[in-house]
Amino acid sequence: MRELDQLFGRYLDTEWHADSELQRGVFLRLLDCEDDKLWHWFMGHETPFDAELAALVQRIRSLPG
Repeated sequence: MRELDQLFGRYLDTEWHADSELQRGVFLRLLDCEDDKLWHWFMGHETPFDAELAALVQRIRSLPG
């Protein structure tokens, strides 16, 4: 989805380079999730059960557009 690509692009442009290997691994796990789940998470309709994914989703959502 184009909207998800934009959100992920913001993260990659502003945060990826400063993140730890652990945090980068969480992002890579996020990319393995199904688009429909990602959409619901980023729209705030649902929250991931995985606390690390939930924290990253919230962090990406809060990045300035």
